[in-house]
Parts: sequence; C-alpha cells; structure tokens
Amino acid sequence: MAKATYILLERAKGRLLAELRHDIRDEQVLAVMASVPREKFVSDDLRAFAYDNRPLPIGHGQTISQPLIVAMMTEALDLKGNEKVLELGTGSGYQAAILAELAARVVTVERIAPLAEQAAAVLAELGYHNVQVHLAGDTLGWPEEAPYDGILVTAAAPDVSPTLIEQLAPQGRLVIPVGAHDVQELLMVTNSSGGLTTKRLGPCRFVPLVGAGGWSSADFGLPEL
Repeated sequence: MAKATYILLERAKGRLLAELRHDIRDEQVLAVMASVPREKFVSDDLRAFAYDNRPLPIGHGQTISQPLIVAMMTEALDLKGNEKVLELGTGSGYQAAILAELAARVVTVERIAPLAEQAAAVLAELGYHNVQVHLAGDTLGWPEEAPYDGILVTAAAPDVSPTLIEQLAPQGRLVIPVGAHDVQELLMVTNSSGGLTTKRLGPCRFVPLVGAGGWSSADFGLPEL
C-alpha cells in the first residue's frame, strides 16, 4: 500500500473511532475496531471509503455492515475471550474477524458460496486461524458445533427462531435484527437461568435473512441457491 493511501486510511480510521466513542463504551471492542483492517474486506474501488461509518456493497446484493452496528452487536455479546461464537451471514468476513479477536473460536455461516470462499481467503491471509467458514445448509445456524456462548445474526429475520435458541448455551447471548423488510429492531436475547430475557438495542436496517428461519427468496425476487 502506498504511504499516502495508508496515511489517508489512518486519518479516516481515527475519525471513525472518535465517532464510535459516542456510543461504544467497551474499550476492548474499540481497540479491535482500530486494529482490524476494514479495507481488506472491501473491493479496491471502495478502499478509500473503508472507514466511513456506513455499509458498503460487497456484491451479490450484500453489504459489509456499518462499523457502528458491528461495534454495537459485538459489545452486546460481552465477550471475555474464552467463548465459542456463531455468526450467521459471513458476508465479507469483517464481523467474523472482529469476533475472532475477542473470542476463542468463531463459527461463521454464509449462504452465498463466492462470498464464503472470498471471506475464508481473506481471514486466512490475515491469520485468523480460529475462524471456521461454512456454506449454510438446510438448518438455520450450525448445530454440529452447538452450544454457543454467543450467536450473532447479521441479516434481518422475521422473528427469533427457536432453532437458534436451541443452539445457545446457558447464559449465552443471541444478538439479532428482527422486524419487517425495510427496518428492524436489534434484539439481545439472553438464555438466563430464569428463562429467556430480551433487551432492545435500537432500530437498524439489514439485508434479509433468507432460507430456513428467515424470509423466502421469493419475497425479495432472489434466486434459490
């Protein structure tokens, strides 16, 4: 990378981190947001915008999430370093990299094969050997590795799926956007000893979770994979 490009990206990252501090209190999350190179997870033509606080397209009708949302969802999981975390919706692999810095193991699932392959390659290049990337199957999540201390869903679901709750460990947390096609509410569901508790984290907007436990491809005019 040219020195001038590096300097511009570092300045943009500094502005982003200053903005994130208005909402994010977890210093570990902020440190990871500073250390993971978001520019590695977008195409070359979008690299200059890598530290804008907004989603960016990654192809196949998908996006890399807004940094503030990534930080909020990560903070909600309250990771201590020894957890196993499931992510639904690998996309670019950026959120998986953030999680990999804070958890012992990350299992991430993607329904679009080219995205899964690209994300796996970038994560491997950056040395994230504690991340397993899988192509999504017929069952929501990845039951083979359950239970998980944390589950993070990076696509919008019509409701909280019992299938995901079944994959959640005792005291585990599920962070998921739930709602209509155009706008959702970000929820944190905790599998506490007294039963499930739900906390609303605020409005959000995600691409749809398509398939088992989500929306039908026909709802969005998407091809079946």
